[in-house]
Amino acid sequence: MKTATQLIHSIPIDELTGAISVPIYQTSTFVQESPGINKGFEFSRANNPTRKVLEDLICNLEEGFAGFAFASGMSAIDAVLKLLKTGDEIMAVEDTYGGIFQIFNHMFERFGIKVNFVDTSNTDKVLAAITPNTKVIWLESPTNPTLRISDIKSIGKIAKQHNILLVVDNTFSTPLLQQPLTLGADIVIHSASKYLSGHSDVIAGLVVVNSKPLADQIRYNQNISGSILSPFEAWLTIRGIETLYLRLEKQCSNASAIANWLAVHPAIDKVFYPGLATHKNHHIARKQQKQYGGLVSFSLKSDNIKNAIRIVNATKLFKLAESFGGVKSMLAHPATMTHRNIPEEFRKKTGLQDSCIRLSVGIEDADDLINDLKQALDKLNHPAGKQITVLQ
Repeated sequence: MKTATQLIHSIPIDELTGAISVPIYQTSTFVQESPGINKGFEFSRANNPTRKVLEDLICNLEEGFAGFAFASGMSAIDAVLKLLKTGDEIMAVEDTYGGIFQIFNHMFERFGIKVNFVDTSNTDKVLAAITPNTKVIWLESPTNPTLRISDIKSIGKIAKQHNILLVVDNTFSTPLLQQPLTLGADIVIHSASKYLSGHSDVIAGLVVVNSKPLADQIRYNQNISGSILSPFEAWLTIRGIETLYLRLEKQCSNASAIANWLAVHPAIDKVFYPGLATHKNHHIARKQQKQYGGLVSFSLKSDNIKNAIRIVNATKLFKLAESFGGVKSMLAHPATMTHRNIPEEFRKKTGLQDSCIRLSVGIEDADDLINDLKQALDKLNHPAGKQITVLQ
C-alpha cells in the first residue's frame, strides 16, 4: 500500500457510531460496570479515546511499539528525560533547539544529570565522546536551525554496542520523510505543533518507543505528571495528519526551489538545506530521508544582526513568527528569537551566525515566495543597486 493511502486509512472509523471523523471525547471520567471493569478507559489523565487514536496513529506511522501524546513538545521531552537519574550523562547534538539547551542546562543539570554537547554530524566524535555514564544520545537530524545531518543508523549501532538509548527528534522530517526507529533509534519525539498538525493552531508533543519496557516507563511518566494532550488538540492533530502527505509534497518542492535560488544570490553567504549537493552529509540525508523537508536557513555575506532584522522585517508573504511547519510561510531570526538564550560564544561555535535566517516554507506558489525574498534582500542594496551594503 502506498504511503498516502496507508496514512489516510490508519485513521479509524468510529466503531460506536460509524462516524468517519474521529469523535472528540470531551470527558474527564468514564462510567464503570463494576470496580475495575470498564471499556478500557477510567480517567482521561490516564487514557482518552480521542487521544488514543492519535497515539496509535503516530505509533503506526513511525513503526513503533507504542505512542504517547503530551501537552507540548517540551512536555514530551520532559517525560523522556525523566527516564534518567542523578549521575547519568546525555550526549546531545550541539546544534540544538534553544528550548532543549535550556532544559538540559538550566533544569536537569540541577538534578545531577550532565550534558555533553557533541558535533554528531561526525560519527567518530560520537564514539569518542562516550563515557561510562552516557545513558542517552540525543539527536536532531536535521538540526535546528542549520539543518545538520547525523547518520542515525551508524550512531544507532554505536548506541546498541554501549547499551545507550538513542533518542531522535524527528519534528523536522516527520515519519513520512524519515523513520528513526527503523534506523536504530529507541525513542522518537515530535513537536506535533509543527508539520503534523500543520496549521499553526495546536500545541502538542508526541513520543514513540520501540519496546514494552520503554512504553511502560513513558506511560507512567505521562500519567503521574499529568501533562497530557486534551481531546480537542488531539482531534485537531489527527485532522492535520490527514493532509500531511499533500502538504509535505508542496513544502518540500517549494523549499528545494528556494534553496537553489538562494544558493546563487549575491548577498547570501551560506545556504543550509540537506537537498543541496554542497550540504555536509547530503549523501547521508539522501539515504535516510525520502525528501529533504520544508525548512531552509541561510546567512548573509554582510553577517550581522541588523541586516538580518532588516530582511525579516521586510518580507510580505513570509510572516515573522516562531515555530514552523504550517501552511503559511514563516521566517525567524534564531539569534534574537528561538536561540536568544544560548550564549553567543556557544551559538557561534555551532555555526549559528548572527545573520542566520530560518525559513519555514509553506504551500504558496514558489515563484511568489522567491519574489518576496528577492524584494526583501534588495533592501540590502546600495541605492545605486550595484553593491551590497554592510550596516554598521
